[in-house]
Amino acid sequence: MSTAQQNPLDLGSPLPDATLLDPRTGAWIDMAALAPSTGLLVMVICNHCPYVKHLRIHLAPFAARYAASGIQVLAVSGNDPDVYPEDAPDALAREAAELGFGFPYLYDETQDFVRALHAACTPEFFLFDAGRKLFYRGRFDGSSPGNRIPVTGAELGSACDRLLRREDPPSEQHQAIGCSIKWRRVATS
Repeated sequence: MSTAQQNPLDLGSPLPDATLLDPRTGAWIDMAALAPSTGLLVMVICNHCPYVKHLRIHLAPFAARYAASGIQVLAVSGNDPDVYPEDAPDALAREAAELGFGFPYLYDETQDFVRALHAACTPEFFLFDAGRKLFYRGRFDGSSPGNRIPVTGAELGSACDRLLRREDPPSEQHQAIGCSIKWRRVATS
């Protein structure tokens, strides 16, 4: 288990620039070219993490509910597939199809985008406002494997609702808890 980094991305920070592969379609998605919207939810997830598996069936309905209100949604996995093959691009495409994701499930091969978000674990959620400034970072809700708290998405949902009502960001940013990002090993000489 890991918790979000000690130096999280500051609220108000801009959406990092990146162009990421959508393994389902083969298209490259440019963050700077996304259509304008009321907000953008970036879910940093993966396939192998038990914390993601715990809530994964709730992601598509949650995304659909807020997409109907104007919040774009996308998911990103930046894990090293050499160590975790279930997080390779073809596996991401299968997972997205199996779970009925109505949003892109992107692959961050360089890990630059996930690193720029200061993401530390999966699942971790980043909600940006219409100006693509960070509004919320943290967890879906207080549920985790084995704690018997129902999965509701209440904390992220509350942040989305505040954004839609044009209120200030939540004063409490609930720290994400999950599996650490599987960073690529850097070769040393």
